[in-house]
Amino acid sequence: MSPRLLPLLTATARTAALSALLVTAAFPADAPATSAIPDAENPSVVLVRVVTAKMGPVTSDVVLTGDIQAQAQTNVAFRTNGKVAERRVEVGDHVTADQVLAVLEPLTQRANLDNARAALVSAEAQFTQAKVTFERQKQLISGGYTTRPSYDNAEQQLRTSQAAVDSARAALGTAEEQLSYTELRAGVSGIVLSRTFEVGQVVQAGQAVMVLAQDGPRDAVFNVYEALTANPPSDKTIHVTLQSDPKAAATGHVREISPTVDAASGTVRVKVGLDSTPPAMSLGSVVIGRGRFASREAVVLPWSALYRSDDRPAVWIYDSTARTVSIRGVEIDRYGFDDIVLKGGVRPGETVVVAGIPFLRPGQHVAVATQDAAQDSTKSAAGEGGR
Repeated sequence: MSPRLLPLLTATARTAALSALLVTAAFPADAPATSAIPDAENPSVVLVRVVTAKMGPVTSDVVLTGDIQAQAQTNVAFRTNGKVAERRVEVGDHVTADQVLAVLEPLTQRANLDNARAALVSAEAQFTQAKVTFERQKQLISGGYTTRPSYDNAEQQLRTSQAAVDSARAALGTAEEQLSYTELRAGVSGIVLSRTFEVGQVVQAGQAVMVLAQDGPRDAVFNVYEALTANPPSDKTIHVTLQSDPKAAATGHVREISPTVDAASGTVRVKVGLDSTPPAMSLGSVVIGRGRFASREAVVLPWSALYRSDDRPAVWIYDSTARTVSIRGVEIDRYGFDDIVLKGGVRPGETVVVAGIPFLRPGQHVAVATQDAAQDSTKSAAGEGGR
């Protein structure tokens, strides 16, 4: 070899050796090529956010929809038979206790009244004659011009005629009472809820033709499921608000629970007596009632942690040792506005994934995002959305 080429070969060999050394240092033979890249920056690793499951106090509220009803309702009926001649009120009208609601044709009752009056006049005339006869017999017997039997007979006729007058007066009162029965009166002040008759209809005595909601205390009536009555709220006070105007509010207490279940809806009727009724809560108004159950301990997770697996609710559990995730079915106690309350499936202290769920699969290797990384990703997404 020429002495002139020796320095050149030596320099080339040194360069090749140095390059091999750098390649060996950057990619060791016993390590994968991606091990030098941090998990948070590795595109093959999913970035997720997690929370630690903890037991916390949970206060459940029950919200029901009902309506306002009167605590007392009265069925109004005529007290005699007859044909309806006039109806003076409509459904929804407010009536007073002595107000006439409807009138029957009083032909029979007026005839009976006229007969009773005539009978009273006749009885009074007979009584007057018997009285005059008795007075004359009384004067005659004092002078010895009549017999004792005649006097006794006159006295007996006077007493009989007096009884006839009393009977006629009683019959007249009955006839007048029967005539008053042709007028249907409320008997109590209230609002007409319904009616089941029309003018010209023949009604029977005692047949309910109207229903009145009496003035006075009001109930908020709710139809609830039977399970709620078995485990009622601990706070006996129910807060009631008007659906159309939440400013109209009242408080009440459970006054009555129906002992039977409605066959059509499977619900139980519960009546809540209102302590005071705002004027805006008129009969039939739709109201919302809220009651609160006793506080208890349960695991509460954000809505974003919920996942669906095999048509059942589930969550992703993060294993901090292996840095992988797995699916686990859970049992939901109730759904909140922005969280879920678990009845089972997750133990306190376990780590649950709350962000990045759409990109996960069982056994997926993940990286947990720090707060700064989460904020950066949020800003980046907002910037891209703005562009």
